[in-house]
Amino acid sequence: MTSWAAGRAHAPALLYSAAAAVYAIGALVCHQLPARSFHLWAVQMPVCARCAGIYVGAAIASLIALTSIREPPRVSRVTLLAAAVPTALTLVFEWWTGQMPANWIRAAAGLPMGAIVTALVVAATGDQVN
Repeated sequence: MTSWAAGRAHAPALLYSAAAAVYAIGALVCHQLPARSFHLWAVQMPVCARCAGIYVGAAIASLIALTSIREPPRVSRVTLLAAAVPTALTLVFEWWTGQMPANWIRAAAGLPMGAIVTALVVAATGDQVN
């Protein structure tokens, strides 16, 4: 939605301003390099492909937590470390070869990290609520 609004010259001012705010917030947490970002409606997304993968993973884990009838599974630090391995491997590949993996690979590598970090947050929040 943000990319769509940013790409519309005649979008309502409120919608365009909201999109601009999302891009500004994205700039605080992401390099936003065009070559490393997905483009929707011919407009660059507010974060790179890796960050987008992390956020999609977080969204999936959040939906699972919301729809889960039973207690969410415990997530250990070892699991978190394992979830970071795909992202680390893409970084090592980039640094070693000087080539950038495809954006879909970078996004897929970020997915587990977003999901596991969100699961940790949900588990920690659940512990405090009980």
